[in-house]
Amino acid sequence: MFIQTEDTPNPATLKFLPGKEVVGAEGRVREYTRGDDIADAPMAEMLFMIPDVHRVFFGNDYISVTRGEDAQWKHLKPAVLGAIMDFYVAGGTPLLDQLQAGEVEERVYEGETLEIVEQIKELIELRVRPAVAQDGGDIVFKHFDDADGMVYLEMRGACAGCPSSTMTLKHGIENLLKHYVPEVNGVEQAVA
Repeated sequence: MFIQTEDTPNPATLKFLPGKEVVGAEGRVREYTRGDDIADAPMAEMLFMIPDVHRVFFGNDYISVTRGEDAQWKHLKPAVLGAIMDFYVAGGTPLLDQLQAGEVEERVYEGETLEIVEQIKELIELRVRPAVAQDGGDIVFKHFDDADGMVYLEMRGACAGCPSSTMTLKHGIENLLKHYVPEVNGVEQAVA
């Protein structure tokens, strides 16, 4: 098994491509931080056995791993590669299917606001998420406040904590949404 690695714009995060589906094209991406409940993520459990692994993000066909502040990739990368390889060679499933199907409760929008939200979600899905996934991250729509025209997005994977994420959010995504959806006045990162 050959696992490719790619740098991300976030120097603390590396993207690992095992050449296999991680959550699959139809799966819901997941992110775990050290100390989270990882009962539904056997691969995260294995990766968190490595002391300097701080966060793990599962994309459709990749795993982004964020190191702790004091760790160096030259020491950590071989351990992460070994853990991912051992996991797949043993036939493991990164996420347990029955929990993966659970849906997160969403706000309900109606009328014109519903149309605006659908436009925003479509732009994020078709134009933003594929580009961000190339960098080992993900951006998820959280909600739209029609009172002030603000869109709230959650940044995950390599995007979370990335030095350039604020620029991406404010200049890239905000400009895109404002251009195509005039009702959007701004974009903010959702507070977890």
